[in-house]
Amino acid sequence: MKLPKEITNGFLIFLGIGIYFLLMNVLGLADLFYLRTLNVFFLFYGVNRTMVMNLHEGETSFVSNAVSALTTSVVGVALSILGLLIYSYARGGDAYVQTLSETFMFGGNPSVPTYCICLLFEGLASSVIVTLMMMLYWNNKYAAD
Repeated sequence: MKLPKEITNGFLIFLGIGIYFLLMNVLGLADLFYLRTLNVFFLFYGVNRTMVMNLHEGETSFVSNAVSALTTSVVGVALSILGLLIYSYARGGDAYVQTLSETFMFGGNPSVPTYCICLLFEGLASSVIVTLMMMLYWNNKYAAD
């Protein structure tokens, strides 16, 4: 059974983000908030890959391509947040979240679920923005019929 391209590319987004953050952690760069924002490039990669696959399959409908692109990015974000939730509890739960950069988003003492929910909303907003940007890019290249 072959998985849909949206799930496959969403999983690639998850792998890219996961490896990126683990590498940042190993290198001791996890506290640098501006490096955390670079994970948006993994969203661009996955959504672009889905768009290219759709166009190779002959799918030029704007709406179906937008739904496919948004699905890809939401799958990637959701898996990444789930991975963060599991990783945070494996590293000590709320105590681990306290060690993360406070300048990134939070002040005070967020719990793991609060941290993950806030990042989920941020990730969903990023998904919409990346999808719209990629749709504009690909719409100019291949106009729908």
